[in-house]
Amino acid sequence: MVSLFVRGLALLVTLVTLVAVGFPPSPAAAQPARLKVVATFSIVGDLVQNVGGDRIQLTTLVGPDGDTERFEPTPATTRALAEADLIFENGLGSEPWLERFFTASGSRASRIRVSQSVDPRREGEEVDPHVWHDAANAVRMARTIRDALSGVDPANAATYAANFDAYNTRLEELDAWIFDQVATLPAVRRKLVTSHDTFGYFAARYGFEIVGVGLQSFFTDAQPSAQQVNRLVQDIRRAGVPAVFIENVTDPRLMQQVAAEAGVVVGPQLYTDAIGEASSPAGTYIDMMNYNVRTMVTSLNR
Repeated sequence: MVSLFVRGLALLVTLVTLVAVGFPPSPAAAQPARLKVVATFSIVGDLVQNVGGDRIQLTTLVGPDGDTERFEPTPATTRALAEADLIFENGLGSEPWLERFFTASGSRASRIRVSQSVDPRREGEEVDPHVWHDAANAVRMARTIRDALSGVDPANAATYAANFDAYNTRLEELDAWIFDQVATLPAVRRKLVTSHDTFGYFAARYGFEIVGVGLQSFFTDAQPSAQQVNRLVQDIRRAGVPAVFIENVTDPRLMQQVAAEAGVVVGPQLYTDAIGEASSPAGTYIDMMNYNVRTMVTSLNR
């Protein structure tokens, strides 16, 4: 009798304890695993994160202030590619190392080129990869990201669609804001000289003229000749450009030399092929665009 009473009391205590602390979740109630997603560099990564939200586990290979064209992959790069469900890249030649390391990793992930719906600019045989400097292109890229995530993870398609809609509203507001800001700058002042040829899409959409660039290429590993530098100095003088700009992914010394020879000032650093650190004024794509436009308008409106 006593033994039955003790067993019954022990069972009662166990039941009360389970009620008090809660039953452990069943496997069916656990949250589904998040998609493992890789973005090649910081600007693509920011777009992907805004659309993917908390349904993805994002690894960005080339982080803030990193130059994707000069990136040197590591074993961690190979592991991230191997484990990914989806890989988002810009394409158009901006990740020259990706093909080799994707093959070496043995990855079976789908690769999505976010620039696929953009009509690329060309200079001779070179294709301009800097599509993100046109905010309307960023909308196209985000839409491609939404469709790719939904295709691999249809159970969360509604979440990706809602995230895209919210982000799309902000991107369209950004695009309209840029036009408004540029309108405050006289047309004769809308002339850009930067470290390398990165603002072609920006100039085409928002009404700027590219007077010249330090590195005569879309890519940051170009080496200008003395003759090219001298020609740029003369072009700056003829155009009456008040300021030239350095970039966060290039060595500033070339543009400092050009500015000194042309007798103009070096404007504040622009963020071009990478967003900045979170503590910077350009820690997201939208912040980067805001900062660049404000800096251009202020520096050129002299």
